[in-house]
This record gives sequence, structure tokens and C-alpha cells, in this order.
Amino acid sequence: LAVGLALAYLLRLLPTVRLQLAGLAFLAVLLPLGAVLLSGWVMFHMGDDVKILAVTAASALTAIVAALVVARSIADALDRVRDASVELARGDLQAQAPADGPAEVRDLAVSFNEMGANLRRLFDSRRELVAWASHDLRTPLANMQAMLEALEDGLAVPDEYVPALREQVNALSRLVDDLFELSRIDAGALTLELRSLPVAPVVSSSLRGVEAEARLRHVRLAAEVDDRVTARFEPEKVERVLMNLLTNALRHTPSDGAVAVRVVPLPHEVRFAVEDTGDGLDTEARERMFERFWRGDRARTSRGAGLGLAIARGLVEAHGGRIWAEDQEGGGARVCFTLPAG
Repeated sequence: LAVGLALAYLLRLLPTVRLQLAGLAFLAVLLPLGAVLLSGWVMFHMGDDVKILAVTAASALTAIVAALVVARSIADALDRVRDASVELARGDLQAQAPADGPAEVRDLAVSFNEMGANLRRLFDSRRELVAWASHDLRTPLANMQAMLEALEDGLAVPDEYVPALREQVNALSRLVDDLFELSRIDAGALTLELRSLPVAPVVSSSLRGVEAEARLRHVRLAAEVDDRVTARFEPEKVERVLMNLLTNALRHTPSDGAVAVRVVPLPHEVRFAVEDTGDGLDTEARERMFERFWRGDRARTSRGAGLGLAIARGLVEAHGGRIWAEDQEGGGARVCFTLPAG
């Protein structure tokens, strides 16, 4: 009985459920076998049938106790994960499952905790969406209301405020377009008409789109692209990707800096790189800059809800490409994406 209980305790220390169950099976077989051998010894030396039955009953009871001990150990580890899942289902996003017990249960707890972390990031992103979108909607609407009231009170003439009203309407339209585009990407409803086309015209058009802002910021623009390079893409969508990346690069490039677009043909794809001479990227930015609604600089409230890079990632992936960010060796950041070769 003592040996059986000691072995039952040791079974709990095995690292995996499979080993614990295998050990329990061996214990259930070896204990009765040991009881038979011990019974023969008792019968040979004592000739007492009662002692033979006692030894046999003790071995069987020990096997049962060992099974209960191992089952309780496994059940307790699973119960802790279950309790954490119940807390999460009730809305406690901070619920954590202790990563202890057998290896399978530890892996389950780790996966559960990662799921909880992803849910927390998702809910944080949704809250940020509401906050930034509300701000970006409220500001132009308040400006438009103030200008309309001034026109109604005769404090201004229409010609004075019509251009400003048009700018505010354009800002609202861009925000609504971004939200609509993102919803289509999330729903998988984005359809593309891919064609084999040269990439140089799209790069040139994107650079012209940010040329005025670059000149205002005293930032040099450059492009390295071979006119013979082709890829399979939809020009309007890829131009939007480049515009979003160039706009982001300009925002993080100081005066007298430079932003460049470099296109490199590879055997099965074409790689685009948007490089700047800014401060580079920290670890969090490299990991999260393409997440929906994430913003690295929360103090600059005039820059929208942080949808541009998320949309860029969705459009690139819809083309069958990849997008990532990295630091340059000489300083600054580099954002790359690929498209299928033409």
C-alpha cells in the first residue's frame, strides 16, 4: 500500500498527460501482479488465507487511489483553465489561466492567454476607432456649422467660405471612404481586377500626389524604378497603398530629409520599398503599425484614426502580397510590400 501510494504521487510529477496515463496503466497492472507474488510468499510462509485477501484488496485499493489522484490532478489543471474561460465569457478581459500542470494543459493555458490578449487589443482598437473617428467627424462638422452660421448671420459672403467648406467636405469624404474600404476588407468583399502593367507610372503618380506636401516640409522625393518592370495589380489600389505609405513617411521625416521609393524585381514578385530619413521604428511600432486603428503618436490628434496603414496592408494582401516594416542601417524606416510579378 505504501509503495502504491508513493508511485501514485510520483505519477503527478510526470510532465504530460500521456505519460501520467501510461504510468497509471503500468501501475494498475504491476500492483495486482505484485500482490499475487506477495500473496504466494505469504501463503508459503504463513498459510493464512485472510492475509492473502488483505494483500490483494490493498493492491486493488491502491490502484484505485492512484487513478483518483492522477485524475484529480489533471481535472484541477483543466478546471483552472475552465474558470478563466468562464470569467472571460462574462466580460473580464483580464482573465488569465495559470500555465501549470501537464504540458498539454500548459499549452492550452498559454493559447488561452494569447487569445485573451488578442481580444484585449481588439477591444482597445475598437475604442480607439470610436474616439478618433468621433474627433475627425466632429472637428470638420463644427467648422462647417460655424461657417454656415456666419453666412446666415451675414457676417461673411459665400465666396469667402465656399472653398473652406469644400475642404471640410473632402476631409469627411476621405474618412468615410477609409471606413468603408476597411469594412470591405474585413468582410472579404473586396474585388480586384488584376492586370499585368508597368509599375513606373503608378510610382510617378503617387509621388506627384505628395509633391506639394513634401515641398512644404522641405523633404526631397526620389524614385528608383525600371520602366520595364511589370506586376499584376489594380493601379488604383496600389496607388492608394503608395500614397498611404508616402504620407506616413513624410509625417515622420524632418525638414531637409528625404523619402524614396525603390522597386526591385524578384523572380516571382516585385518588391516596393518606401524609405525615409526619420527617427526609425521602435519595437512596438514594427509589431503594431499595420494594426487597425493603432497610432504610434497619440498626441497628434489631427492625423485621423490610424486607418491608412491598415488599409494598405489589406489591399496588399488582397493582391496576394506581403507588407512589413524595418529599420534602415543608416537610420530611418523602410516599409516594404510585394506584388505578384507580371
